[in-house]
Amino acid sequence: MDAADDGGNRQEIFRLLFVCTGNICRSPAAEIMTRHLLIGGLGGNLARRIDVSSAGVSAVVGEMMHPDTRDELRPWGLDGLIAGEFRARQLRSSMVRRADLVLGANVRHRSAVVEREPAGLRTTFALREFAALADAVDGDMLPPEDPVKRAFELVEQARMKRGLVATDPADLAIPDPMGQPNEAHHRAVMLITDAVHRIVTKILPPR
Repeated sequence: MDAADDGGNRQEIFRLLFVCTGNICRSPAAEIMTRHLLIGGLGGNLARRIDVSSAGVSAVVGEMMHPDTRDELRPWGLDGLIAGEFRARQLRSSMVRRADLVLGANVRHRSAVVEREPAGLRTTFALREFAALADAVDGDMLPPEDPVKRAFELVEQARMKRGLVATDPADLAIPDPMGQPNEAHHRAVMLITDAVHRIVTKILPPR
């Protein structure tokens, strides 16, 4: 897609990018879970208007998702084909520029994204930071029917609430499970699932 096409479709597609370190544990789990929740809430055709992807600041490029994290997706039936097709990607500045929202696994990932591409400052948050901001947004302030318009407005509303919503830094962390026991992968996926569920709930039009 060329730049003109991208600009012309800007309000038709909302692009969400998750970022972690290696792009084999936390960010792919967030990508896969978010897509699953969107399809469940919107149906396949409408969910495709929200483009969800992930990358790593120091990606293990081309590697599959870590098997212990992938196993944690089994209760939702997401450990098979979807996770099996995943391959890690290195974060590029162009990805940040193209995204409408970038969510890092931790605050340091948020910083790494902005250092790489300063233009991402307005639209880059830590994942659990953005979930807390989304919780504080009045759903009645969002467009009632179109999930893409709701997503764009949610980012604007959350951005304006930065610094106004009290958050404990400890609550924002999603610890890296790499090299840790299975329990660490379980905790990471549970924290991610909680955050993306809160965000997707705000994007979905009220029933």
